[in-house]
Amino acid sequence: MTTTIDQTDAARLHTGVMDEGSDRDPEVSERARGPRRFTAAYKATILAEYEALPRVDKGALLRREGLYSSLIVDWRRQRDQAVKEALGRSPGRQSADPRDKEIARLKHRTERLESELDKARKVIEVQGKLSALLEQFATDSVTDNSGETR
Repeated sequence: MTTTIDQTDAARLHTGVMDEGSDRDPEVSERARGPRRFTAAYKATILAEYEALPRVDKGALLRREGLYSSLIVDWRRQRDQAVKEALGRSPGRQSADPRDKEIARLKHRTERLESELDKARKVIEVQGKLSALLEQFATDSVTDNSGETR
């Protein structure tokens, strides 16, 4: 008695058997450029889901998301470091950045110097007009003393 096994299409594809008549493209797709980048929200979601799962299901989560366990370790370390830094900060208002203080000081100085410059320009303008007026009076008085008419 002989038994024959009839493989289904899904089983054949799973085992790697290819159809002779398949129209698959033999070209290899281009690789992604650079490492993957993950948002903080994604990391937090995956960490929460990973830690809530029993040990046997954690590998399935990693396979589903295409992640390595080393990423989970790194993300935990990042999370714990951020928590330590947040707890280490003093409560209340954050101290001002020294650069911001310097910028504010320089802006105030610039405004003060610009107002002094405007005053100096006005004084120079008034002095020019006064000089022209005095010169006109001087020439008028010289012609008056000599007896000539203007």
